[in-house]
Amino acid sequence: MKKIGDYTVRGSLDEFVASGLADGAEEKIQLFDGRFDTAYKLIRFEIFSGDMTATDCAGRVATEGGLGIGDTGFWNCNEKRQIAWCGSNGGGDIGIYQNWTLVDSNNLIVEDCFVAIRTPHGTTNRINYFLEFEKYDISESLGALTMVRNKSQGSSA
Repeated sequence: MKKIGDYTVRGSLDEFVASGLADGAEEKIQLFDGRFDTAYKLIRFEIFSGDMTATDCAGRVATEGGLGIGDTGFWNCNEKRQIAWCGSNGGGDIGIYQNWTLVDSNNLIVEDCFVAIRTPHGTTNRINYFLEFEKYDISESLGALTMVRNKSQGSSA
């Protein structure tokens, strides 16, 4: 494996509705470049509320979407498709955040990944996310193995 670059993705999960962001929103992060001999390694994942009124939120990154957003299983280290977890809380109108983040250092992504969030209080209109990747040149055989591992065939859940 040879590192060939860095890639940063940042954005927001938001819903412009008066009742706030739906608990359990998910967004696809498109990484796939059409080649099976390149892959990405997630090295940093952060989330934080987009407003100062409701700052508690939890997030995860997975290699497959639709893994569930309920209380049980949202964070599940036994689920091989989940590769990063983050929680954020803060206080009041000054936006001082305390973040907890864990990224599995053995992750490798050939196709895409998915950012999912939970906001238990349901009053925020936006959760921001920041992801930092390293891009690698890999063999096509490693690419094929990685794709299998990143799908349900490679999961133990």
